[in-house]
Amino acid sequence: MSRVSASDPEARKPFRKGERSNRFALPNPANEGLVRLNRYLAQAGVGSRREADELIASGAVTVNGKVVTELGTKVRPEDKVHFGGQRLSMEQKRYVLLNKPKDFITTTDDPQERRTVMNLVAAACSERLYPVGRLDRNTTGVLLLTNDGDLAKRLTHPSHGAEKIYHATLDKAMTKADLEQLVKGVHLDDGPAHAVEASYVEDSGKREVGLKLHMGRNRVVRRMFEALGYEVVKLDRVMFAGLTKKELPRGHWRHLSEKEVTLLARQHATVKPRPGAQAARKPRQADSPRPRRPRKD
Repeated sequence: MSRVSASDPEARKPFRKGERSNRFALPNPANEGLVRLNRYLAQAGVGSRREADELIASGAVTVNGKVVTELGTKVRPEDKVHFGGQRLSMEQKRYVLLNKPKDFITTTDDPQERRTVMNLVAAACSERLYPVGRLDRNTTGVLLLTNDGDLAKRLTHPSHGAEKIYHATLDKAMTKADLEQLVKGVHLDDGPAHAVEASYVEDSGKREVGLKLHMGRNRVVRRMFEALGYEVVKLDRVMFAGLTKKELPRGHWRHLSEKEVTLLARQHATVKPRPGAQAARKPRQADSPRPRRPRKD
C-alpha cells in the first residue's frame, strides 16, 4: 500500500470542524452560460418573469425554431429566442428619465405616425426601451423608460403604487371643500379614486393644485378634477417613484445613476403586503404641507 505525502498537492486534506467542502461544488461546464427562459424574456423587455412564464406556458415562445412550453427551461445567450414574430436578445438594462413635452404620444409605435416619446430618446441607447406607465399627449413631466420588464411591472402594479406628484392648473379657482374631496375620494366610471395629498400651490390664486397619488389609471388626474366640475388647463408630473425633473430641461433625457436604480429596486422590491396593511393606511388630509411652485423650464 502506498502512502501519500502531506506535501503532495493532489492529496486530499481531512475536513476540519466548521469547514465546507468544495469537492461537490465544482462547476459543471455543461451549465455554463445557461439562463432560465423567463429571465431571458424579462431582460429582453417582454415583461415580468411571471408574465414570461405565462407566455411560455401558452406556447407563444420558440427557441431555435421549436415551441417551448416547459417552465424552467434554460437557454444559452446564442440561442435564437422568438416572441411575437421578433427575435429577442438579452440586453444590458437601461433606465432613461425623460422630461416629456406636450404633443408627444406615450407609446412605442403610433399607427397615425404622430410624434412619440420614442423619437425623443432615440439616441439614448441601442437597446429597445419601453415607457413605464403613460402620460397623455397634453401632459408634461417625468417619464421613465426602460427595458427592465421586472422593475417596470413592479412600478406600475397597484399593490406597490409608485408615488406620483402632479401640478395641475385649472380653469377656475378650486374651493376648499373640493380640495378636501380629492383626498376623501370621487366616483369615476371605473370606480372610486382619491389622492393621498392635495394642496394649493402658493401664490396661484387657488387655480393651481399639487396632487400626490399612487394609482395609475388612464387620465385619472384629469377625470378626478372633471368629476368636481373643473377643467385641467395644464398638467405636469413633477415626480414619479422618487425621480424628479430637476435640472432636466423639457424634451431632454438622461440615464439614471447607479444609485437611483438601486433605490428604485429596493423601494419597490417584491414584498407580499401584510394582511390588513392596506386597510390600515389612511390618506393624509388636504391641509398637509404645501408644495412649492415648480420651476419653469
